[in-house]
Amino acid sequence: MEKKVVYIKNEQETRSFGKKLAAELAPGIVIALTGDLGTGKTALTKSIAEGLGITEVITSPTFNIVKEYYSGRIPMYHFDVYRIGDIDEMYELGYEEYFYGNGVCIVEWADLIEDIIPEDAIRIDIEYGENEGERIYRCTF
Repeated sequence: MEKKVVYIKNEQETRSFGKKLAAELAPGIVIALTGDLGTGKTALTKSIAEGLGITEVITSPTFNIVKEYYSGRIPMYHFDVYRIGDIDEMYELGYEEYFYGNGVCIVEWADLIEDIIPEDAIRIDIEYGENEGERIYRCTF
């Protein structure tokens, strides 16, 4: 797997990165996002959704755990597992149908369910940069 560090200066660069990544996505790909609260996991997810052509408003699924979007070129399943108390909740949700199905899965707080994230997942750890609005993406493709 390839490792890459991307320095993001502002929201426009986040959008550009997300849209470029979306162009490469195919069904069955899982994107595992990690990073502190407020680093921009949902902002990146919105950019990927835009790149997939999804027209629905993207909101964090914190209380739903997963939200499904079908208006783009392929379905997108957006997970926020921050409130998962036990990994068994993912089994109850039927996560395998999402992860190995006909869409793209984006998992925020993926480190909390690391044991079930596929080995070939795209991993992006988001960190704060030195200046306001800057982010560092540590990516494994």
